[in-house]
Amino acid sequence: MGRVASCFARRETRVTCRDMVHGLLAEVEDHNCWTMAEAARHPGPHRMQHLLSRARVDEQQMLDAAASWAAGHLSAGQDEDASDVVLIVDETADEKSSADCVGAACQYSGTVGGTALCQVTVTLTYAAPGGHALIGRALYLPAGWAADDERRELAGVPDDVTFETRPQLAGHLLQHAHDRGIRAAFVAGDEVYGGRDLRQSIRERGTGYVLAVRSNYMVILPSGRRVTVKNAAGLVKPGMWQRMRTGSATKGARDYHWAMIEITPGDTPEGHDDGHAFLLLRRHRYTGTVSYFLCWSPAPVPLAKLICVAVASWRIEEDHQQSRQVSGLDSGQVTTWTSRHRWTAVSLLAHAFLAAAAACQRALDGSAGILGLLPVTVPELLRQLRGTAIPDPRRDKAHRDA
Repeated sequence: MGRVASCFARRETRVTCRDMVHGLLAEVEDHNCWTMAEAARHPGPHRMQHLLSRARVDEQQMLDAAASWAAGHLSAGQDEDASDVVLIVDETADEKSSADCVGAACQYSGTVGGTALCQVTVTLTYAAPGGHALIGRALYLPAGWAADDERRELAGVPDDVTFETRPQLAGHLLQHAHDRGIRAAFVAGDEVYGGRDLRQSIRERGTGYVLAVRSNYMVILPSGRRVTVKNAAGLVKPGMWQRMRTGSATKGARDYHWAMIEITPGDTPEGHDDGHAFLLLRRHRYTGTVSYFLCWSPAPVPLAKLICVAVASWRIEEDHQQSRQVSGLDSGQVTTWTSRHRWTAVSLLAHAFLAAAAACQRALDGSAGILGLLPVTVPELLRQLRGTAIPDPRRDKAHRDA
């Protein structure tokens, strides 16, 4: 809280924010202003409601400070070139019961498994060997919302906010992180973020990328021939596939066959070198399903490095799940632009604290030479912090009756 103290105009608001962080991390049944106010021994929810809607708070500065602080802990001991750091872009969705919530519309999202009334938020994760955490978010405002003046006014959408696609929002998050001094060697993302414009903006900053693309995406071979990535995969001979284990899951080890093909980059910004571009192929060892990734780096990199970056993209899914479970990212009963962004900022502040604390504890356990134990996880660390660093919620009968 000391890191973000300058984001608040009054001490009382900062204390309320601290109580809200405690409430998000405390063991309460639901996370809303009523339950968290009760846990913090407030006489009512009005202080927290005021914080989310009317108080003088710079929520973006608060999130930036938390992001820089968390990135510093997660990348502790790394080289200045951040060769092992990956920035991951993705999106998450929250189902809503009313279209009055800002940005809520019937739209597709992989989080809900189809089309539903939901809010979609583009997110950015900072992944380093020491751990990973969400460091940025941008609410996606559908075209219908952006063009509806009445709904914009009721929800408090600023006048300078216009319709932007999800890749454009991801580009803004990456540029903002770069402007804040957060560096990474690669950017990773799924098929939604594999477009040329986003890839070109990434290259302008000298950062490499490993971005998934659809099977019909066209690439240029060194011979000058244009083919789809699906047809390019047919050029790989059976003996060229390499089987590599990329981690473990609930159903066992993740073993895939991998290969890469050199291609000619088609997204070189004006005045920049071509660098080194590859098509990375991942084939499931049982089903034979092939996934395709466009890769670029300013310097030559081995296949193993590209695989590590592609695998790192799974970490943002873990961050989405953990931020929902441990810091109430999807629990906010908020409907306006300001309250939505403040709720998510406080939630990511709480999640960044846990991610950095877990990284510090893992480093301490490793230096102590503890053998035979799994590294501490964020949920397990939270159980240990409850009742110590995080106060227990108030549960006495007199308060409940009141």
